[in-house]
Order: sequence, then C-alpha cells, then structure tokens
Amino acid sequence: MYRFSLYREQYRQNLRLALPIVLTQVGQILTQVADNLMVGRYGGDDPTPLAAVSFGGAVFFILFVAAIGMALGLTPLVGELYAQKDRIRSAALLQNGILFYTLLGLIMAGVQYAVIPLMYHLKQPVEVVEMAIPYYRMLVFSMPFMMLFFSFKQFLEGVGNTKVEMVVTILANLANIGFNSVFIYGRFGLPEMGAEGAGLGTLLSRVLAAALIIGYFCRHRGYRRYLDGFSHRVLSAEVVRRLVHMGLPIAMQMFLESSAFVGTGIMMGWFGKIAMSANQIAITLGNCAFMIVMSIGAATTIRVSHCYGARNVGELTLAAKASYHLVLAWNALAALVFISLRHLIPTFFTTNAEVIATTSSLLVFAALYQLSDGIQNVSVGVLRGIQDVKVIMPIALVSYWLLNLPVGYLLGFTLGMGPTGLYLGFAVGLSSAAVLLIRRIRRSVRKLRAGN
Repeated sequence: MYRFSLYREQYRQNLRLALPIVLTQVGQILTQVADNLMVGRYGGDDPTPLAAVSFGGAVFFILFVAAIGMALGLTPLVGELYAQKDRIRSAALLQNGILFYTLLGLIMAGVQYAVIPLMYHLKQPVEVVEMAIPYYRMLVFSMPFMMLFFSFKQFLEGVGNTKVEMVVTILANLANIGFNSVFIYGRFGLPEMGAEGAGLGTLLSRVLAAALIIGYFCRHRGYRRYLDGFSHRVLSAEVVRRLVHMGLPIAMQMFLESSAFVGTGIMMGWFGKIAMSANQIAITLGNCAFMIVMSIGAATTIRVSHCYGARNVGELTLAAKASYHLVLAWNALAALVFISLRHLIPTFFTTNAEVIATTSSLLVFAALYQLSDGIQNVSVGVLRGIQDVKVIMPIALVSYWLLNLPVGYLLGFTLGMGPTGLYLGFAVGLSSAAVLLIRRIRRSVRKLRAGN
C-alpha cells in the first residue's frame, strides 16, 4: 500500500536534482519553440517558413539525438565513481569525454552536411526544402559546440550538480531569442534572413553555452582540478571504450525512438504543408511536456547511479518508484492541458485556420501517449543508472521500428485516418516500450538483491 511518508524524502531528493534539469531541458526546447513562434509569426498566413523549420529541424534531430545519447553515457559512470569518492578516475572520464565527444560532434556534423542533397528526395514540397536547407546548415555548424557543452554538463550531473547547466542554458536561450529577433527580421541594418536567421541565432547561442560552462570549470577551484594535466595525450583507448560501451546503446535507443518521430514527421509531409505545420506545433508542445519527463529521467539516473555505486538496493528501489510517481502525475496534467486547450494553443503559433484545426485534432491524440511516454523514459533512466543498457536498444527497435512506424502508416494511409492515424502509432510504440522496459527492470533489481 502506498504511504506518502515512505516516499517524502525520495520526492525531495529527486526533485532537488530534477528541477534545475527541468529548467535546463525547457531552456533547450525553448530554442525550438522560439524558432517556431518567431518564424511562424514571420510567415503569417504562409505556412512555408514554419514547415521549413519543421523539416530542417527534424532531419537534423536524427543524428543530433544519437550523438547526445553517447554523451549521456558519461553520467552513470561518473555517478558510480562519485559515490565511491574516486576523483582520479572521474577526471579521466571527463578529460577523455571532452576530446571524444567533441570529435564525435565534428564527425556527426560532416555526416549531417553530406545528407543535404538527400533532403530533396524525401517527398517534401520543393519550396519547403529550399527554405529548410539554410536553416539546417546553421544547425549542423552548431553540432561540435553542443557536444562540447554536453561533455561538461553530463559530468556535472554525474556528481549531482544540476544548477550550473540550468543557469548556462537559461542565459544561452535568452541570447537565442535576442539573436532571432535580430536575424529573422533584419534589425540594426542587418538583412532579413527569415528561417535561416533562426538557425544562425541557434548556432550563436550554442557557442555561447559551451563558452560559459567551460568558463565555470576554469574559474571554480573544485572543478578545475578535474582538468589538471589536460591535453590530447590523456586520450585513453580503455576509457573511450567504457564511454562507448555505456553510450552506444543509449544513443541507439534515442536514435530509434527519435527516428520514429522524425519518420512520422516526414510521412506527415506527404499530406502537405498544412499537416507539416500542424505536426510541428503539436510536436513542439509534446517536446515541452517531454522535457519535464526527461528531467525526471535524468534525475533518476543520477540518484540510481549513486545508490548503485554505494550498493544500496533498497534506496535505489525507492528512488526509482518515486520517479514513476512524479512522472505519472506530470503526464496526466500534460494530457489534460492538451485536450482542454487544444483550440487555443495553436493560435499562438499561426493564424492559418486549417493549421489550427489540424493541430487541435493532433493534440487529442498526443494526449493518449503521455503516460506511456513518461513510464518508458523513467525506465530507461533506471537502467542507465544501474548500467544495464544493452537491452534498451532491442526494445527500442521492436517498439519504434517494428510497431510504431508500421502501425502509424497502416492507420494513417492504408485505413485512411490521416495525420491522427500517424499519432496513434506513437501510442502503440511507446506503450510497448513501457511494458518491456519495466519487465527488464524487475529482473535486474532481483539480480541486484540476490548479489547482495
């Protein structure tokens, strides 16, 4: 039977870590929201600029999220060592992470740039693609700076410091809004750049974020010591193997999940610009809700990794359950907001009546998968914390590629449900992932108890 007193301290500790991450994640998604709001208003009744940002952002997101997934593998490794007070090995992880993740960002940027010609072959309206490419190119240039930022960010999360990333992200995103205002509309004598200006603003804000977090490490004595002796010679094949071993399954899971959303976005383009713009608004709102979920999942990884390092399975179990309680409460609220305000929210993004009507119907179906989305994300956070990550990739493959996308296509096109059918595919995929991940956690926790 549930007892609040049993979980009160767990809620407090989880929220203490999660709330700064919430502001960090919301700050990051506000980059996308700011781009969409300002570009949508720039386009007025013309949905092309908003559709271009939607398409360019979707194509960029596929490899971007996989690269970020690699960096997320640093947190549980540092978290375990932090609980064991092993500063030397923690410093080795940070220094190798800086070099490895930045190099990975450069490689990913090269791959992303190379796919630009392929964007014309994804059956999107030609005018949308031509407007999307300059925006997309700016996002590609930001990739190495984002990976450098995440190197420091994930290390800080591993040692339980989530406040610095919050401050840095808020400052960077305030700068992004200012840059957008200048470059999209052409202020202070600069040319009017439209969608490309939104991309340039994002690039500059990400450069700023990397500079700010590096400056914090260099000025703070407690963290500067983790950079002692830092040079390219510290690169260790053994440490990099650990980072890859932990990060690759996380990256693949995030890639498979995000590709289901991106694939759905591309299929949405087959219905035309109205559906593309409506999907972009609905996905942006869904991402805002999901940022809270991701924050709770990240806090879960931190708490669980510390308990795992201390080999305290009882505390680990309570921390994980508390996260499920928090995320279910949040997602229930998000679903209620989506349904009750479905006619009002789209009007903040566009004045096009058809886009508003389509978005309203999509928000109802987005509400259907909120609870499953929260459960699966926290479950992944638990598995990351106990370093049981190999299984999350095959679960993601089954849930998102074998169920989500095919079911969405079947309902949307074969059975003629249109855009709403594609969203029902999300509900099927995310629910399947939630069930399979919980089963794995129960098995893994039983093994940990037996090992103690």
